[in-house]
Amino acid sequence: MSSISGINPAMSYSVYGQIASGNRLPSAANGAAELSISEKHKTQASGYEVSSNNLKSGKDLLNISDAALSGISDYLQRIRELALQASNTATVTDSDRRNIQREVDQMKKGIQDIASQTQYNTMNLLDGSRNNGFQIASDGNGNSITINNNVNSTLDALGIADFDVTKNFDLRKIDKALNMVSSNRSQGGAQSNRLDYAIHFNSYASINATAAGSRLADTDYPQAISELKKQQTLQTYAFMMQKKKMEEEHRKMQNFWL
Repeated sequence: MSSISGINPAMSYSVYGQIASGNRLPSAANGAAELSISEKHKTQASGYEVSSNNLKSGKDLLNISDAALSGISDYLQRIRELALQASNTATVTDSDRRNIQREVDQMKKGIQDIASQTQYNTMNLLDGSRNNGFQIASDGNGNSITINNNVNSTLDALGIADFDVTKNFDLRKIDKALNMVSSNRSQGGAQSNRLDYAIHFNSYASINATAAGSRLADTDYPQAISELKKQQTLQTYAFMMQKKKMEEEHRKMQNFWL
């Protein structure tokens, strides 16, 4: 039949497969160049998506750090309140100051605990051990962003390890520590905003890379259905021609024997 009609049956099967799967390039034979380009677009889109997940993990790290620093700031504010109370020599006795210092010591212990125990994926964030920061793969090409989260919020780093309201104390030490914590939070917030911009770019780039690949690889349904109808029409015509030929050959054989 194919020799009469010139129809390649494999072509019809290919069109059926494209319609069923939505993929115009199920194999390289359907378009070697288009398949190669489409695969590159797919790889690029996948890279952007993975990088966005990396950046979101970076934001999680910064959010944990910020929440911990907020807790330290609360402790420092309470210490400052207690120090102001202890500085009132007119009404506060030495015994009162010792009791106030007990609470100050508890606040300082809380700060030290947060600084030494705050982690992301087992990595300490606030004890000053991350001097080199964190490298985050930020796009589909393997480029990276560095998070400079080299924060040290231990009592020694804040300068309040020996703060004691029962002795001569300087309230400016607490103010300096508060400024240091606020500065670290501001740095983290700025870096978080930077990651947001990078995530937005990756999302935009991934959508466009996927769209570019889809234009090459996805089935054009109107065109595929039109091609399928054309093939079906040609096949019907081929069957009719084959049937007519067989009828003519049959009549010739009958006439021959008569």
